[in-house]
Amino acid sequence: MKCWQRAAAAGFQIPKISDEAKQEKFPGTNCTVLNGKLVASLMATQCKTLAAGRKQPKLVAILAGEDPASKVYVSSKGKSFADVGFASETIHIPSSEATAEKLLATIDAANADASVSGILLQLPLPNGIDAGPITARIAQKKDVDGFLASNMGLLALGEFSNATVACTPFGVMALLAAYGIPLASKKMVVVGRSNIVGKPMALLGLSADATVVIAHSRTANLKEVCREADILVAAVGKLGIITKDFVKPGAVVIDVGIHRGADGKLAGDVTRDVYDVASAMSPVPGGVGPLTISMLTMNTAIAAWT
Repeated sequence: MKCWQRAAAAGFQIPKISDEAKQEKFPGTNCTVLNGKLVASLMATQCKTLAAGRKQPKLVAILAGEDPASKVYVSSKGKSFADVGFASETIHIPSSEATAEKLLATIDAANADASVSGILLQLPLPNGIDAGPITARIAQKKDVDGFLASNMGLLALGEFSNATVACTPFGVMALLAAYGIPLASKKMVVVGRSNIVGKPMALLGLSADATVVIAHSRTANLKEVCREADILVAAVGKLGIITKDFVKPGAVVIDVGIHRGADGKLAGDVTRDVYDVASAMSPVPGGVGPLTISMLTMNTAIAAWT
């Protein structure tokens, strides 16, 4: 897998799961569960094993404002780092003190600190602060989210030995590889065009020799486009937009969406009736979500060790 080059240089291997795990089905269906939580746990084990005798990776997370969801996300990332013995620090800047100048100064300090392997700027920023110039201030090697234009450009050029790959699509690639699902010569449809998931996901699919189509919420005949996919990645950010009518029988479906349903439970972009037609699918929760944090941990280790 080409996108694994830099990870391999740091000692990471594509996770191998048991044949028994590969046989797990959603109840009452023939649809295989693509268990992201399991793959994430295997990645955590690698982080612990590889860390022995090496520089301790450290993440600095910058949290500006009082967004409740952002606080939860940063806290969960900190816990994941602690679980594998990595260091993390959260710098919280209250809304009353949050300015572009202060954020830039905070990033400059983290860039200059040799003990810091990775910098995460938690979004959204408070109203009135443009995230673009702030994010761009992060040093390329410390951009463990993989959001910088320089890292995206390397990804587009296929220069994986130097590029940091965005965490969520990187996690999707690890999940597919762990379950032995090939992309070469397959048709991959990515529903979503964000810089965080959709665009890098499409580039990673191309790097694995898939034929890639990028669709989105305004694509004409979206259902028909999706039904052509051998591998369908739903990352449009709309609750339940993909139903079983969008899925070709036997397709592999990756649900990147995460939402809070009317019943208060977590749900994705894909409805549960898709289990009846897909050959394999990542669930929400327990699919791509745990992998996103896992790959952030791995990206920070890679930055420290390469």
